[in-house]
Amino acid sequence: MDYTTEPPHSDKLFVQAPQPFNAEPPVASLVEFAYTPHELVYCRNHGPVREFEEAEYMLSVNGAVDQVISMSIPQLKSTFTKARVVAALQCAGNRRNEMGAIKPVHGVGWNSGVIANCVWGGIRLRDVLSYVGVHTDDLLHVCFASFATLCQDDEYYGASIPISRAMKLEDDVLLAYEMNDEPLSAEHGGPMRVVVPGYLGARWVKWLDTIIVSSEESPNYYQQRDYKILPPETALPLNSVIGSAFKSSPSKLRVKGYATPGDCGNVAAVEISTDNGATWHSSKITYQEGKYSWTLWEGEIPVMESSGEICSRAIDLAGNIQPKEGQWNIRGVAFNGWSWMKW
Repeated sequence: MDYTTEPPHSDKLFVQAPQPFNAEPPVASLVEFAYTPHELVYCRNHGPVREFEEAEYMLSVNGAVDQVISMSIPQLKSTFTKARVVAALQCAGNRRNEMGAIKPVHGVGWNSGVIANCVWGGIRLRDVLSYVGVHTDDLLHVCFASFATLCQDDEYYGASIPISRAMKLEDDVLLAYEMNDEPLSAEHGGPMRVVVPGYLGARWVKWLDTIIVSSEESPNYYQQRDYKILPPETALPLNSVIGSAFKSSPSKLRVKGYATPGDCGNVAAVEISTDNGATWHSSKITYQEGKYSWTLWEGEIPVMESSGEICSRAIDLAGNIQPKEGQWNIRGVAFNGWSWMKW
């Protein structure tokens, strides 16, 4: 694979693998922003990053549809109404290094910065499906593919979601061409990628050029073999992460972090402890926007020691509590044990 023509990458990221380029930001920087700045959005790739001209880039929709279409992005923009959604994009391998410390795992070694909360702009997938004509049979699947780029484990990158999820009126699955009100860069899947709020990032196919409505899930490696340890709906579990912890005065410790919901309702609270969970202190939620954004939180608690260790746990609206220990698996995905940080 040729990596010599890739566009420049952000210098604000820690490189975890150079080819393909996989990198993440420091979490202390990440939690300072409600919307993740472009230069702090992590990069997860399975092959070279390529740049494409928006005016020449084509999206085809075929399969179990009444009419097959092939449109350029300018044509798509003029045909369908623009929509916006705030959603956190999160790699299933977030916090993999913590799981790997328990027992070795397979995959890129990630810390806890493989997440980005952004405003995504694009066209609704359900509008496109209604335009081409599909049946709302719950047994159908919408398969996404990028034949425009090369990848490591298959001839193309592909994924799919149930058509029932694609057609939900209350939740917008987008074919996005903007991130934070700017054109989607090549590094993050431009000129068009899928945005599936609430699903792991592996389903948010970058450089999208083909949609197939099918009676079967995508046959692609990344749908059929990778991430199969996760639940069928591909929701990631309730989680919290400490981004920074520092003495704000001789007797106070200030802590900041983020939290993400599971599939049982949004994050309702995040608690912090300096005595291994014997005593929990409340934190303040400083940002939360809709049910698919991340939650930012911060707290200040009294401490007399000059150093120590602090942990966090999240609680959702249904009363579920983030577990102390995450469940180990060979792929190192969906780790959600308490977050720990020395201060």
